[in-house]
Amino acid sequence: MNTYYDDIYNNFAYIFHLNGNWTEAEKLQVEVLWKRQQLLGPVHPHTLTSMANLALTYRNQGKWTEAEKLQVEVMEKRQQLLSPAHLDTIASMGNLTSTYMKQGKLNEAEKLQVEVLETTYQLLGIDHPDTLTSMVNLASTYMNQGKLSEAEILQVEVMEKRQQLLGPAHPHTLTSMANLAATYMKQGKMTEAEILQIEVIKKIQQLLGSDHPHTLTSMANLASTYSKQGKWTEAEKLEVEVMEKRQQLLGPDHPHTLTSIANLAATYSNQGKLTEAEKLEVEVMEKRQQLLHSAHPDTLTSMEHLASTYMNQGKLTEAKKLQVEVMEKRHDLDNEGWFLDVCACPIFYSFQLIFVTL
Repeated sequence: MNTYYDDIYNNFAYIFHLNGNWTEAEKLQVEVLWKRQQLLGPVHPHTLTSMANLALTYRNQGKWTEAEKLQVEVMEKRQQLLSPAHLDTIASMGNLTSTYMKQGKLNEAEKLQVEVLETTYQLLGIDHPDTLTSMVNLASTYMNQGKLSEAEILQVEVMEKRQQLLGPAHPHTLTSMANLAATYMKQGKMTEAEILQIEVIKKIQQLLGSDHPHTLTSMANLASTYSKQGKWTEAEKLEVEVMEKRQQLLGPDHPHTLTSIANLAATYSNQGKLTEAEKLEVEVMEKRQQLLHSAHPDTLTSMEHLASTYMNQGKLTEAKKLQVEVMEKRHDLDNEGWFLDVCACPIFYSFQLIFVTL
């Protein structure tokens, strides 16, 4: 007879999870869940924890429907067994909102996040880290919904609270400042965004060094703000530095490096430096064709940018050739059911804490 060791299976699943081996983690977690349902019952705390862990693995695999189904079940059972205000219930709600966000179900996410925020505020107080995290997550949803004023109000409060509680140079404080700056950019408040981004860069350089990925991301964000303000010289200077450091640290073919090159090319184009822009755009296009695919959305975006530069240079034959190729490939992709929504621009990294039960 085979002996089943619940804790051993669970521990191995956790190790697989930490190493990103989602398939193996899923196999063990499914078995742990099935066994605990048999031995402990469907509403035992350990059973519900197993369901939450399996749902997290589903999330990491992009199996959003499967993850949502389990997370809804965990949340509802904890609400019944523990009460809606129990911390484990709140954790379940937080996990489900994260899945809703990934699925684009922003209204469902907002509704739960408002409830989580109200409950954590009542239980833990306005200054508790979990309450502030709830505010950050709700603000992120507001941003994705285009509710920029609501997002700004929450982000200002989080930033000020973290400055008071953690200090002006704490990583969480700097993240709050960066998130608020991103909202200011979307609102067109470029001066306010610039002031915050400069402060973030100075503090991150002191904490992490000038070559750290977070430092380079902050510099790329400030360069984007300069571009929107028409400060091309300042944008170019930062973008050259970001590009060169990413080439050294990540290699010439890394996606972040190629994004940096594309951003610099756009700045050159806006300055009328079309020869320099063309050179970089050809490099980005060719590398994306090699690394991704000739019909990958990022590759097609690179081709479009190069075609635009050709047009501005009067190279109409080259421009038309690229434009026809892009049109044909996009038509083929649309017929295959691909979703295209890409742009060559810096990514705003928003480091948000999510409730996880493990």
